[in-house]
Amino acid sequence: MEAHIPDFPLASLHRTLSRQKTAKSARDALSAYDKEYLTVHQSRPVLYTNSGALEPSGCLEIHSSTCIINNYLDGTRGGAADTAAPGGMHFRDSKRKVDYVLAYHYRKRVSQHQPGSRSAEPLHGLASSAIVSNGETGKSCLEQQQQSCGQNEPSGQPELLGAQAVELSPLDALEEEKRVQRKEYEQNLMEAGLEIEKDLESKSQGLSFVRIHAPWHVLSREAELLKIKMPTKKVYEIKEEGGILKKLTEIWCRLTEPLQPKVPQQDNTKMKSLSYPFSREKIYLYNIKDKDTFFDNATRSRIVREILKRTPTKSRNSMGISTLIANNVYDAAYPLHDGEYEDQNDEMNDRKLLYREWARYGVFYKFQPIDLIRKYFGEKIGLYFAWLGLYTEFLIPSSVVGVIVFFYGCITIESDIPSKEMCDQHNAFTMCPLCDKFCDYWNLSSACATARASHLFDNPATVFFSIFMALWATMFLEQWKRLQMRLSYFWDLTGLEEEEEHPRPEYETKLIQKKLKTKNTTENANEDENEKLTWRDRMPGYLANFSLILFMIMLTFSAVFGVMVYRITTAAALSFSTNETTRSNVRVTVTATAVIINLVVILILDEIYGAVAKWLTEIEVPKTEKSFEERLILKAFLLKFVNSYAPIFYVAFFKGRFVGRPGHYLYVFDGYRMEECAPGGCLMELCIQLSIIMLGKQLIQNNLFEIGIPKLKKLFRKLKDERTEPKEINTNQSKDPQQWDLDYSLEPFTGLTPEYMEMIIQFGFVTLFVASFPLAPLFALLNNIIEVRLDAKKFVTELRRPDTVRAKDIGIWYNILSGIGKLSVIINAFVISVTSDFIPRLMYQYAYSQNGTMHGFINHTLSYFNVSHLKAGTQPENSPFAQDVLFCRFKDYREPPWSQNPYEFSRQYWAVLSARLAFVILFQNLVMFLSVLVDWMIPDIPKDISEQIKKEKSVLVDFFLKEEHEKLKLIESFITRDKHRPQNGTKGQRTRAASFCQFSQSQKRSLASYSSQHTEV
Repeated sequence: MEAHIPDFPLASLHRTLSRQKTAKSARDALSAYDKEYLTVHQSRPVLYTNSGALEPSGCLEIHSSTCIINNYLDGTRGGAADTAAPGGMHFRDSKRKVDYVLAYHYRKRVSQHQPGSRSAEPLHGLASSAIVSNGETGKSCLEQQQQSCGQNEPSGQPELLGAQAVELSPLDALEEEKRVQRKEYEQNLMEAGLEIEKDLESKSQGLSFVRIHAPWHVLSREAELLKIKMPTKKVYEIKEEGGILKKLTEIWCRLTEPLQPKVPQQDNTKMKSLSYPFSREKIYLYNIKDKDTFFDNATRSRIVREILKRTPTKSRNSMGISTLIANNVYDAAYPLHDGEYEDQNDEMNDRKLLYREWARYGVFYKFQPIDLIRKYFGEKIGLYFAWLGLYTEFLIPSSVVGVIVFFYGCITIESDIPSKEMCDQHNAFTMCPLCDKFCDYWNLSSACATARASHLFDNPATVFFSIFMALWATMFLEQWKRLQMRLSYFWDLTGLEEEEEHPRPEYETKLIQKKLKTKNTTENANEDENEKLTWRDRMPGYLANFSLILFMIMLTFSAVFGVMVYRITTAAALSFSTNETTRSNVRVTVTATAVIINLVVILILDEIYGAVAKWLTEIEVPKTEKSFEERLILKAFLLKFVNSYAPIFYVAFFKGRFVGRPGHYLYVFDGYRMEECAPGGCLMELCIQLSIIMLGKQLIQNNLFEIGIPKLKKLFRKLKDERTEPKEINTNQSKDPQQWDLDYSLEPFTGLTPEYMEMIIQFGFVTLFVASFPLAPLFALLNNIIEVRLDAKKFVTELRRPDTVRAKDIGIWYNILSGIGKLSVIINAFVISVTSDFIPRLMYQYAYSQNGTMHGFINHTLSYFNVSHLKAGTQPENSPFAQDVLFCRFKDYREPPWSQNPYEFSRQYWAVLSARLAFVILFQNLVMFLSVLVDWMIPDIPKDISEQIKKEKSVLVDFFLKEEHEKLKLIESFITRDKHRPQNGTKGQRTRAASFCQFSQSQKRSLASYSSQHTEV
């Protein structure tokens, strides 16, 4: 039968704490010995209890029964400690809910002692079977402990008489220090009002858990301090827009009903509860049916986390759980999941519901249950999945338009005159050799396939698509701001204030080190208290950041240059081949292998840059987690942006621009010519580069790495725990693993930065170079359909439950998205004008063509070169066409050899260059104007939400006035009843009436002041 222990009153807690302080003063007397030695009596061994007090071993007989000793429950014989609560979500009394869990590894001390002395093994006998439980006590056990132990204890310090010094090993000393820190921290948590239950340490070393429960008075106190909005009794109607928009919404809801997730919805979606920051003085305003369920699990864990973060320990001057985890005092701290997600019982919880309706690939076609995600994981993660869902929805129209543009290129390829002229073998153009000595003259018609493929992406429709995508990015950001505002209203985030953040452990450590250095020079305590890290303290970190980021960027450019050298040398080597097939496929072979090398380099450097960015941010020592996250995001984005797009920028804007001309080529490494673009231009190669890098990153990095790496980490941690923990039988462990055991085996949540980062880089691929690859939105859409479910499954099944964080926006990521959207306009303008042949074709058709058609365009873009002007040693060897070729052609706008200024840039070159620059300016200003126009036309706050926010304010004031009037009526009724009583009433009655009058007057004054404040608002 399970022993029931009544609730522990606060008065008993204070008496217990006073006894612990007395015990601590006794322990401090031996502080010199405790650093290296443990003092043990030969006649009566002294041992440390879990409270840290020094007690004689004679008390062990009393301790063996089930009782509380300084809030520590010895469960060796009691039934309360033998059975776990069913489901693993409550304390062992099956009543108090586990709101948070602390996990740590312990190692019992193996003490060395002299022969003939009593064994020191019982030193941790009590600690190995202790359950901490603030809130449960029996009076008799504490009093029996004091009486029986206090009668036989001599005065003074009897521990020093006949004591024997036992030397501790360094590992034992470190473990003892951690144990003392844990004991002090847990004691401080109990002083804050939390209730604690602790596992039995039944093995020589292993894993132990501390379970934390927050009672109602702690939850209500902290909810008031944190200004958490809670629903009141007042419910008001949400006004819906009428007319055509309402009918369209109803039709859309009926059409999409099969796509809606089957999750419990609010009974009446047209009604909304009025929310107000929790206040214990106004507790009558809230609809509290059950104190245990009024605060949901996410809110309870958030409150406990705040207490854990601000609770200090004197050891090492550490502040909060983050410092203790950083010092390995605890291994982890996390809230529990709501049970299993795949068990076969009929009991439904939010986690199981999320798994069935959201975190499976089989429900990829359904909408996301955003409200349930927010309820379970918090607002910050809810906003991420809402943003990801909106981004995926917006990719649908852009994918459709991109496919139409691609099919337009396929349809018009047969009617494209320039590609026809290039493929015409009867009107062949003899081209100059592609390399020195070993390359022969060649016909332009041999590049027919490249020219026809280039038309698929280099056609007038791509210009329209570039403008469309620029406006699409603006529309997406505007729609996100509207959705964000709508979610803020329904999630009660309007008016959310910035919460005061606690300093990071690294910042505290750095500050303590600084104070220790300056302590010798100044004795002013106030200066020490107000001291903070200045720019002088951070200057080494800033210099390291600047130099290393610059080095990493140069490393990326070096990798691009290395791949360029590979292209040049491999092309030259393959040109020496005697195999005709190898020589004819040199360009395809070099391009394909170089792109794969680029992809591998990008994937490797991405992982390196992520670790480097984190290390650089750590040496900057930011004060808060928010500043740390923002600086980390900026560094990681800068490095990964340069790494991902540097090869693409090279192909788009630099390849083939610095080649020179026949007879005057530009060489690298003494004899290797700079690489040229294909005869059809560099746009086709840019498309290949962009598609392979984008698809490779999405397939390998975003999917395989996300699936494989967490599983490998989990397996590695499991093997490590099995190797370090001895194979001992734990008699206190239940057969079925509890929820805290299952959650500990999951991967810890490390933040949303990797999730946002991969989507932001993908957003860049979709917008920056979309003119060269119209199918990019389609591939991004296909990836995101999988990505949403992959992230969902990871959060529900593979990660520990994250701490709920309230946030009203996505933070710095919106600014990055906005910057990419503006940069995409400029880059697409240059891609169309510089990389493609769109401008040269327009110039030829409307300025140089005799009949206004594209006939003769290829001949117009090719210049002449006299083969006799080739440098000695660069002519083709053993060429069968050497005697027949007088002039060869090359792609450029230059004067012919028979002109007065041979091989100089022609007038056409300067005209085309002017047209290109004019197009960039015109395109950029036109798209920017349209983007600003769209931004101006679409309000950031939906009209209905703006009206509802105003209505909510007035409803709130009316609700307060009504409640205050009801209180005043109740008070006046008491006063009236007292007046009608006989005049010879007691003095107490008159005093009570007077107090009622005073209370009534104060209520009227407060009501008037509240009304005036509302009028000002």
